Amino acid sequence: MANDFSGTLTWVGHSTFLLITPGGRRILFDPFIEDNPTAGAQFRGDGVGEVDLILVSHGHGDHLGDVVAQQARTGAQVAGMVELLGWFGTQGVPADKRIAFNKGGTIEPFEGVRVTMVHAQHSSSAPDGTYVGEAAGFVVELEDGYRIYFAGDTNVFGDMRIIGELYMPDLAILPIGGHYTMDPREAAMAAELLGVPDVVGMHWGTFPPLTGTPQQLAALLSEVHVTVHELEPGDSLRGGAGA
Repeated sequence: MANDFSGTLTWVGHSTFLLITPGGRRILFDPFIEDNPTAGAQFRGDGVGEVDLILVSHGHGDHLGDVVAQQARTGAQVAGMVELLGWFGTQGVPADKRIAFNKGGTIEPFEGVRVTMVHAQHSSSAPDGTYVGEAAGFVVELEDGYRIYFAGDTNVFGDMRIIGELYMPDLAILPIGGHYTMDPREAAMAAELLGVPDVVGMHWGTFPPLTGTPQQLAALLSEVHVTVHELEPGDSLRGGAGA
């Protein structure tokens, strides 16, 4: 990797990841666990352990299905789009645990950890049909300066080049399954626009229409200097991986 990764990133399944930062903070992305057919039994219930922050990219059920339960269990802060966080208030997430912001905004939920909300192209509504703002992605800068771009659900778009130039992510987590999001062909272009050296695929293999694979993405990126980490649900990237 361009910069050394000294944390741990575990793929729970679908678009759910648990990031443990170098400073020991535990960040959960888009928790969809209990009804996720690819999430292992070790993650169900209280299996993800303590959580300090939950980042939610948009309102679809396969991205926020376990936000309320995990927040109540752990007392974590929940951060995301303004309208989405308003909806979480109606679902019982306490006001002092909600961090509502918007695209271009940056929060520092813990000392040394910065989260910037960036653009994504996708629809977004809550399971009950409520409008919950636009879909988004996040750039997370860790205590040691390492930057992870979590794209959320999106297609490829030209302004990914701006995300790459402005935030200089070291690792991109990109949807690759197709049908509802980018497929490997679009994700390969996204990786090139971003200029990232390392990629992890998500939103693939969970349901029959999501046919894209990391192997397909790796083949498309074989002639450029991009490493595709071919994780299976439950696998982790740890400090020093992909150096």
